[in-house]
Amino acid sequence: MPALVKRFSGPQKRIGDPVELQVPAAYPTVQSAVDAVPDGNDTPVTIAIAPGTYREKVYIPASKPHLLLRGTGRDRSDTVIVFDTPAEYGGSTGSATVRIAANDITARNLTFSNDFDEAAHELKGEQALAMKTTGDRIVFEDTAFLGNQDTLMTDSPKLTTLSRVYVRDSYIEGDVDFVYGRATTVIERSVIRALSRGSDTNNGYITAASTWKDNPYGFLITKSKIVSDAPAGTFHLGRPWHPGGEPDAIAQVLIRDTQLPAAVKSSPWTDMSGFSWKDARFTEYRNHGAGAGVTADRPQMSDAAARTHTVAHYLKGTDDWAPYARHH
Repeated sequence: MPALVKRFSGPQKRIGDPVELQVPAAYPTVQSAVDAVPDGNDTPVTIAIAPGTYREKVYIPASKPHLLLRGTGRDRSDTVIVFDTPAEYGGSTGSATVRIAANDITARNLTFSNDFDEAAHELKGEQALAMKTTGDRIVFEDTAFLGNQDTLMTDSPKLTTLSRVYVRDSYIEGDVDFVYGRATTVIERSVIRALSRGSDTNNGYITAASTWKDNPYGFLITKSKIVSDAPAGTFHLGRPWHPGGEPDAIAQVLIRDTQLPAAVKSSPWTDMSGFSWKDARFTEYRNHGAGAGVTADRPQMSDAAARTHTVAHYLKGTDDWAPYARHH
């Protein structure tokens, strides 16, 4: 196995030159490649992951920014990182198959999965995350996130710290609160699949945002398609999550220019843990499809407000981050 430190510091390499680590050719697991990156890394590093199923957990610590995880298969389904830990064993964070605490991380052409089998277990903590992020400037392109409850958590190190995540041309599936957290998160040109739990009345909740009250930008789902195998009128668009009863976590979710399935309830937002959805910042704008509609229980964003709730506005921050620029 090559010593990465030499590859970074050897005389033949200039500081700042990109480095590529190959899994499993040079490193047997994705985690071993991450471990080989020096702390305080300031060099772009690509971890090129060959097609296959990697049954492991992966943690990218805050000390290892500037990584690209890239599946080298023809399709994102060719390269899968998967594990099966539920929250009952190690809590919500401990259940995550992949955790990203570093800034400036991109993942492309990969599938992240938590294949914990809910039906085969009777547990209180059945949340099972495929991905948890707390870093800033994280990009997922052409990725899939597979799970049931709590599939994708985009978070930040603490309530008042702003982190941004951009998800594009991707696929996310789950049933309960499966797109959630407090990071400013844009999901664009993606497919979100709301999985049926077999109920005739309530099959789940797509979002559970916990946005800091002073952050105007929580979740934006735009130019996407929500699909579902659940019966008509049995799925919620979201509910407001106040972690630990935190009063300053005021969910912000905008779903715009997106196709909604018949599974979406006519009153699609609902309360959570005693907190009213009406106190959250839930809106829709120009949605279409069998599950779209305008009722008293479906706040619509005004045209004027919609002009300041675009992909660019959500991601700009104080550093003019524009990861979408090469697409738009």
